[in-house]
Amino acid sequence: MPPQPTLKINEIFASIQGEGLRQGEPTVFIRLTGCNLRCPFCDTRSAWEEGRDMTTAQILNQVEAARKEMPSLWVCLTGGEPQLQIIKGLILSLKFRGFRIQVETNGTHYQEIPVDWWTVSPKPPRYFCRKELKSRAREIKLIITEEVDENRIAAVRREFPAHIPMLLQPESNQDRFRTKTLGLLQSAARAGLPNLRISLQLHKILKVP
Repeated sequence: MPPQPTLKINEIFASIQGEGLRQGEPTVFIRLTGCNLRCPFCDTRSAWEEGRDMTTAQILNQVEAARKEMPSLWVCLTGGEPQLQIIKGLILSLKFRGFRIQVETNGTHYQEIPVDWWTVSPKPPRYFCRKELKSRAREIKLIITEEVDENRIAAVRREFPAHIPMLLQPESNQDRFRTKTLGLLQSAARAGLPNLRISLQLHKILKVP
């Protein structure tokens, strides 16, 4: 019998979704290993390389165990960049068990997979996003760092349909970036940019994983 295919997994845990429009919902997270961008402000650097190979069956067992701690219908695949690995088989298995699927992606890769909620977070230096994701995104997440200004917000906002909410998220909830984000939101609103809002990292405020 040939060996079962595996995915390299950094961690699996239950918590609440701490970011974006699904904020506060119980969620099981599957953090996949690997990232093609490695942003200097990344707060999950362990996912760049650290992890272990797991079969789909092993992942599902851990997801079910995690769900006992925090009952949830949602599973969020995140990273790193989860689409660097072939995740369709895992997603189909999760869907078969009744889970709803969120994928958090930097937008540079795209797989044709049955996802209920795409969170697209364009990243420097190019802030590039695959065209397939521009209409499929349920939300756009832009991390407000030192380099982000009104022009960058406007440029990213123009890349997506106006009906898709765009969330401005201060880097690591730092005070200086929270202040900057509020100012940028005010400027963007005065400039007529549509459907913008601020999102803080709730899990860091509540001190949960």
